[in-house]
Amino acid sequence: MTQNPPASAPEKGPAKDPAKDPATAGARPPGAADAAQGMAVVARSQGQLVRRRFLRHRGALAGMLLLFFVVALAVTSIGAGPLPGWWDKDPTTTGNVVGNGDPTLSVLPDLLGGGGVHLGEHPFGQDNIGRDYFALTMRGTQVSLLIAIIVGLVATLVGTVIGAAAGYFRGWIEAVLMRVTDVVIAIPTLLIAGLIGVIIADKGVVLFALFLGLVAWTQIARLVRGEVLSLREKEFVEAARSVGTSSRRIIFKHILPNTVGIIIVAATLTIASAVLLESALSFVGLGVQPPDTSLGRLITEYRSALTVRPWLFYWPGLFIVAIALSVNFIGDGLRDAFDPRQTRVRD
Repeated sequence: MTQNPPASAPEKGPAKDPAKDPATAGARPPGAADAAQGMAVVARSQGQLVRRRFLRHRGALAGMLLLFFVVALAVTSIGAGPLPGWWDKDPTTTGNVVGNGDPTLSVLPDLLGGGGVHLGEHPFGQDNIGRDYFALTMRGTQVSLLIAIIVGLVATLVGTVIGAAAGYFRGWIEAVLMRVTDVVIAIPTLLIAGLIGVIIADKGVVLFALFLGLVAWTQIARLVRGEVLSLREKEFVEAARSVGTSSRRIIFKHILPNTVGIIIVAATLTIASAVLLESALSFVGLGVQPPDTSLGRLITEYRSALTVRPWLFYWPGLFIVAIALSVNFIGDGLRDAFDPRQTRVRD
């Protein structure tokens, strides 16, 4: 009986590098090829991703540049507190009106047929009693920015605490806090702010801003509550609760850090709204009171000169628009940066 010869073993070809094999390259996670070749793969942190997306948002960058210019001009020109300014005129000093009080600012170079680029004696003109309107506008910008920042901080603090408590504790605490929120929302903000202006507007800018912040927190509270309602059911919160972690520590250590994005975005939008709210109140005489001034107050004082000397009306309005738009652009950029589902900015 003849025996069949043993089957020959298959010939072994040269070993293939898994990192270079096209059949398996697509099945491996990104960065595996670099790791196989000895290259270090560094994962980006959440902060790095947020910063990267924000810096790619052109509108946010433009808003930051515009806001920086406005703040730097307002603070350095006439000074603030112990910081001296480079402008030699005071917003409260009266004098003789030169000509019709026309602005001396020129931005058209000589080559284009203009008078050259210069500020002149009174860049924004003079008011009817000879005060330098550039200094007045810078002082009004400082006050309006101060009010907006205080309102934003107070509203963010109050809204975050109320929203976090309502979302985490639920039950009767949520019912009471949300009913209070609904009542505040139901009353027009301008009406409440107007009542505050009647009562305490002459008590000082800071106190006025603090009380305005106490009526501007409702939107932030609702946003934070919704975020906390979602986070309180997550596994890491359940794990912290199961080992006996206190509710306060869970809220401030585990939940609120995960809501930072939405809080920051809401705070920036609140600041922009506060600028417009203060301007509206001052326009109807319920905001900042003399001897101090603000951008809204300047528009109120010189609205009757719109047809005679319109620059007295235009300059404060221009700065109000610049501040509100720049802060809104920054808020849009922060929202897109913190929310990875946004498609406007690519990673």
